[in-house]
This record gives sequence, structure tokens and C-alpha cells, in this order.
Amino acid sequence: MKIVYDASQISYGQLLRVFFSVAHDPTEWNRQGPDTGTQYRSVIFYANDEQKRIAEAYIAQLGEAKIFSRPIVTQVVPLKQFYPAEAYHQDYAAHHPDNPYIFYNDAPKVAHLQQEFPDLYTAK
Repeated sequence: MKIVYDASQISYGQLLRVFFSVAHDPTEWNRQGPDTGTQYRSVIFYANDEQKRIAEAYIAQLGEAKIFSRPIVTQVVPLKQFYPAEAYHQDYAAHHPDNPYIFYNDAPKVAHLQQEFPDLYTAK
């Protein structure tokens, strides 16, 4: 997923909080839930040196605080180019809300986002 954000609306640090607390498990290597492969790795693509510094510092802080029971394996790598997913992947949950995959894997994350970050959540 490509995220374009307005720094006057949300900080990079807030995005990292959501990423690490709601979006996925940063301790799983090349997998997220039932999905496996390198395309499911935990990775942050940074656009500039400040984003890299903030992401690495945030990961270090989480590690030192032992927030997760296993080591964080999230990679922090430079963004070289973005490739959008195929059209049938776009807004998949909105187009397939009753799909079992969405029901069991994604809907709980959205509910968690609403609960943890109500000020950041906006329903479409």
C-alpha cells in the first residue's frame, strides 16, 4: 500500500505508531497472518534521511522497551520506485466485505484502528 500523507494533518511518528500497533506483526519474517513470501515482509520504505532516522529510532525504542515478545524484523530501506498492485487488489475490502479473508484478517485490524486511534480513523 502506498501512503501519501500531509504532515500538517498527521506526523510521520503517528504513522509509525499505527503501523507497529495496528497494521501488522513486525516480528514475522516474510509473512503476515496466513500470507507468506517476501512480498509480505515487514518493511518501511523511506523517502528521505529524516524518515529513515525516525523509523530506525522508533524501532530501536520499541526493541529496548521490549514491546514485542520476539525481535522486530522490520526492514528500513530507501524507496526507489512504487509499483501499484493489480486493479483487482485495489479497495479489495470495500468491494468484498463478506469475503472470509477480509472478515477474519482485515476487519479486526480496522476495528482495532478505530478503537486505538479514534481521532485518526475516518470511515469512507
